[in-house]
Amino acid sequence: KVLPVSRRLCDSILSWVAFAEEGGMSSLGFTPPAIYCIGLNYKKHAKESNMPEPAFPVVFTKPPSSVIGDGEPIAIPRVCVDEVDYECELAVVIGKLCKNVSEDQALDYVQGYMCANDVSARFQQLKHGGGQWCRGKGFDTFCPLGPRLVPASQIPDPNNLSISTTVNGQVLQ
Repeated sequence: KVLPVSRRLCDSILSWVAFAEEGGMSSLGFTPPAIYCIGLNYKKHAKESNMPEPAFPVVFTKPPSSVIGDGEPIAIPRVCVDEVDYECELAVVIGKLCKNVSEDQALDYVQGYMCANDVSARFQQLKHGGGQWCRGKGFDTFCPLGPRLVPASQIPDPNNLSISTTVNGQVLQ
């Protein structure tokens, strides 16, 4: 079950206008200036993390250097070799610039949805980051996306999707 998250996060979110008729990072044509993320947005994940459900969205960003395409190798920095974790996520791709959009109109700005892997270095995130999640989630290659963008018109209710993480043929999440 998804925790309530304000759709007003459309404020200043980037425009990904040309991402994917061909499907894949090469069709992006530019590097997004930032990736905006919401932490602990699933009740089950908050529980398994032994963290309380947040009263307000936990917002963090990932830099452009974190974005890679589906199947590209994730480079694990030497400072976090034994602490890297994965999280399957639904990436919401904003297709046109927006600001001060009402909650009723927010989904009108969504171009589509993609699979995302929120790669995380947990010690850097929770113990060494000073409370800022960006420290452990923003390393280069820590945001694989894809394999393709699914147009919003093909997903009438994004809250009704199932996502999972499969590693070496085994479903882990």
